[in-house]
Amino acid sequence: MTNTNKIQQTLRDSKAARWGALVLLASAMFFGYIFMDILSPLQELLQIQREWDPAAYGRYAGSETFLNVFVFFLIFAGIILDKMGVRFTAILSGSVMFLGAAVNYYAVSDAFVGSSAETFMNNFMNLPLSWWNITPFFDGMPASAKMSAIGFMFFGCGVEMAGITVSRGIVKWFKGKEMALAMGVEMAIARIGVAVVVLGSPVLASIDPVSVSRPVAVAVLLLLIGLISFICYAFMDKKLEKQLGENDEEKDDPFKVSDLGKIFSSKVFWLVALLCVLYYSAIFPFQKYAINMLQCNLSFSAEQAGWIFFVFPLGAAAITPFLGNFLDKKGKGATMLILGAVLMIVCHLSFALLLPATQSVLVAYLGIVLLGISFSLVPAALWPSVPKLVDSRLLGSAYAVIFWIQNIGLYAFPMIIGSVIQSSNPGVTNPLEYNYTVPMLVFASLGVFALILGFMLKAEDKKKGYGLELPNIKE
Repeated sequence: MTNTNKIQQTLRDSKAARWGALVLLASAMFFGYIFMDILSPLQELLQIQREWDPAAYGRYAGSETFLNVFVFFLIFAGIILDKMGVRFTAILSGSVMFLGAAVNYYAVSDAFVGSSAETFMNNFMNLPLSWWNITPFFDGMPASAKMSAIGFMFFGCGVEMAGITVSRGIVKWFKGKEMALAMGVEMAIARIGVAVVVLGSPVLASIDPVSVSRPVAVAVLLLLIGLISFICYAFMDKKLEKQLGENDEEKDDPFKVSDLGKIFSSKVFWLVALLCVLYYSAIFPFQKYAINMLQCNLSFSAEQAGWIFFVFPLGAAAITPFLGNFLDKKGKGATMLILGAVLMIVCHLSFALLLPATQSVLVAYLGIVLLGISFSLVPAALWPSVPKLVDSRLLGSAYAVIFWIQNIGLYAFPMIIGSVIQSSNPGVTNPLEYNYTVPMLVFASLGVFALILGFMLKAEDKKKGYGLELPNIKE
């Protein structure tokens, strides 16, 4: 039997098998995305029931990435992934997500109120709310917000580890095949989780008696299902690895920690990483505030605002696979990133300037649609570009470094936006009366920087020939 025949008989050469593996990976991320934003539509209710002001909410929202950024957990996660493989890291990440989410649920539940844990957290990390305080905690922050932040930290370690693991798994199953389409479909499924959250979370919370913890409890149970999905995937991965055997190029040239220097010394890698942090800092932190922003500008309830924002994840989910398919067959990845930056700028400027002036639902919908298209371009164009820039055995660490840099923005910007809302709305205590003009201008500025880097990336690709503009499918 020739090597060619052996390769053709592996699971990843079966369309049903590789897409089945993708469904299992994407399902776990779908539930992770649900939990990530489960409290985002409930900012008003958190302020009423748990006394979380914008500063406390912003610190909670940013806490997800604290350990990833400052304890370098994501870097370690990448090394674990390259050393231990996809299936081990997938199960580990699913377990950490579930445990962190359980702590988060306890913090916002009625059981926490009046408990010894609440007393302890009231006296925990009461640091001044100053520029040097990089922790998620400050003096006057509600105990429930502090405990939620701790749970969210550990959940963040798990979900970001899962993100790099899923990306690495997709490359493993789809290399030389429909890789951009697969990554687009995975992100599309995950974004449907955001759509579920913006509509479902307020509905679950509003069931009599009104409770901010009820949606969190449901999301924790879904994460348990996600962990089971990862376990099922592990069996498929083990069978594939057995079939690949000695033909697996990663076995022939194993990862060494010293190889990280090859990643850090690459200019084009840094351009991609910085593009990533700018894109995601303008989108994920925005999701944390989008419902409240729409409520304040349109005088809508959380449920009504949710129906508008619902267009964003669903639109992104619908468009991403088509963009992925286009990039697989035609290429133009760097060009797509430039287009995404332009759309992001237009979107946030419309929220900053047009929406407050017109209070038009149409303007809100158009802005959300533009953001959805912009966000679709990122996974379809950016993530499949990384395997073109680094050796396959370094891929886990490369994704980890990008996610780590991304997490710096995801950590900082929810806190920055929370502080900007508070400082630009002096004396405002009603959570439905905030002016979001300045925060939206901050988000728009990130798009401007992303646009500049997009042009730099395209020029570098043209100069060095990395193939970012070339199709992913090999004839």
